[in-house]
Amino acid sequence: MGWLPNADLATMVGPAIHYLLPVLIAVTGGRMVYGDRGAVVGAFATLGVIAGSDFLIAEFNASLAPGEDPRGQVHMFIGAMIMGPLSAYVMKRLDALWEGKVKAGFEMLVNMFSAGITAFVMALVGFVGVARLVNGVMDVAGDLVKTLVDNNLLPLTSLLIEPAKVLFLNNAINHGVLTPLGLQEAGETGKSVLFLLEANPGPGLGLLLAFTLFGRGVAKATAPGAAVIHFFGGIHEIYFPYVLMKPKLILAMIAGGMTGVAINVAFDVGLRAPSAPGSVFAVYAQTARGDYLGVTLSVFGAALVTFAVASFLLKIEKGDDDGDLAGATARMEANKGKRSSVASALTGAKDGVIDRATDLATGPIRSIAFACDAGMGSSAMGASVLRKKIHGAGHEEVTVVNRAIANLTDDFDLVVSHRDLTDRARQHAGSAVHVSVENFMQSPAYDDIVDLVRRRSAGGDGPPAAPEPAAATTGGSDERPVLDAASVVLDAVGTRDDAITTAGELLVAAGAVDGSYVAAMHARERSVSTYMGNLLALPHGTNEAKPSIRRTALSFVRYPQGVDWNGKQVKFVVGVAAAGDDHLKVLQRIAEIFADADQVARLESAASTDEVLEILGAVQPA
Repeated sequence: MGWLPNADLATMVGPAIHYLLPVLIAVTGGRMVYGDRGAVVGAFATLGVIAGSDFLIAEFNASLAPGEDPRGQVHMFIGAMIMGPLSAYVMKRLDALWEGKVKAGFEMLVNMFSAGITAFVMALVGFVGVARLVNGVMDVAGDLVKTLVDNNLLPLTSLLIEPAKVLFLNNAINHGVLTPLGLQEAGETGKSVLFLLEANPGPGLGLLLAFTLFGRGVAKATAPGAAVIHFFGGIHEIYFPYVLMKPKLILAMIAGGMTGVAINVAFDVGLRAPSAPGSVFAVYAQTARGDYLGVTLSVFGAALVTFAVASFLLKIEKGDDDGDLAGATARMEANKGKRSSVASALTGAKDGVIDRATDLATGPIRSIAFACDAGMGSSAMGASVLRKKIHGAGHEEVTVVNRAIANLTDDFDLVVSHRDLTDRARQHAGSAVHVSVENFMQSPAYDDIVDLVRRRSAGGDGPPAAPEPAAATTGGSDERPVLDAASVVLDAVGTRDDAITTAGELLVAAGAVDGSYVAAMHARERSVSTYMGNLLALPHGTNEAKPSIRRTALSFVRYPQGVDWNGKQVKFVVGVAAAGDDHLKVLQRIAEIFADADQVARLESAASTDEVLEILGAVQPA
């Protein structure tokens, strides 16, 4: 089997499939949940589920009557998908129980023993429980596939596979079920059609070609590039948003998928091993000898059928609805659980990339809004950093203001928002260029925006925007400082939620907010992260919590060991209570401080509250 068969080298294949690949899957899943510590624990726990499966198979084969065919190994891909993230999550929760309670000098001892014991216990869980569960699932799946093959019904699998792919269950189906079953079949016959059920790039190609010819708006403009990425690059997720945008097109995908499977079955073709990624190059590289004609017909036959059905469905549409490709991309990413670099690059949702479709517009950029949920914390910080960059580049005619999304109007030239809020911002300012960011202090998008302002300014002179209203300073009868010594904590420990509570309770103790404001800070964090970048988080309340604010104030909490803030490290937590607009100069100064690496280093090494207040002294009202 293969281009240059070698019996000696082939001995590596079995261990790689049975042990290495599941462990690598577990390492990846564990690291996503809890970094390297989660990866190590997840990997060891997965050895338990592999050993448990082998033990069950050995018991079953020992019970067979003489002459009966023994059962082969069940490869624990699904087991690794379960044990890796699960073990990492258990380790993460256990570490949180004793975080900050271990005496100095004993940290390594506790970390090593806790990881070892947790890994061993989770390996037992895999050996005793998960292995039995996965083997049962694989038995049912194997019987189902055998029934479909025996009755020439294998094309019906497209009814499940094509919708599941769009909902981002493709990896679970392909690598969790089809690949292990295909590996068993390939080990016996040298090839398996199961490797082609999900990996065939034909249906996706047909769909994107239909959008290229009969689509509208952004979808039509981006479909040709998406087709190249999908068909040659093998990144199938690039076409998922096009289906989510117009769900009826799933009919075209199912029709194309069934066509491809039917041709494969008719020509009795298959691949020698999984095709990953699902590129046409990878498919041909794994095609069994003598099966190239059938595989080619299945790919292009599936593409042709999908193209025909999708073109018909697009052409019979009434009205001028172009579809919301960006919104569909956001839904796809929600199904995936993380950002999609390829899809975001086409729709403009990637941090640091200007929306290519809206950038085709002309006219100077004169007014920019930095929008967030409440419009008083994150957006003010981001606006300050961006304003400094734009004005520093010589474009002082450009105004940069912060706004709550609910208060956005469609008269801004460009709107910047957190990536989780961009779709909402588009609803209020549909004609603006929209840029998504995540790191508010050092986003690569800021340089792109400055470049866009420069290019647009060179292309024409528009009327200058109204000057930004000056921010008021704290005044009135209450002359208390925005940040006082009682609101500074230097050696805190705890989780992200603990940090938010601590910052909020300091604001309550300072008389700046009512007690209900702390709950609003947690609600804000559940909605959109207040991570700013440069080790800084800026928790604050929701827009609805503004009546709970009595005066503008800050709290400052330092975490020397760091806090896991949705996967980002934070050492400085600045709680914000903002009454009116008098906090803007304060937040502008904080942004300047945390954009300066030397100042951040000074805050890290500050030994007293007085040192912190000295560094942050300029945040006090005049």
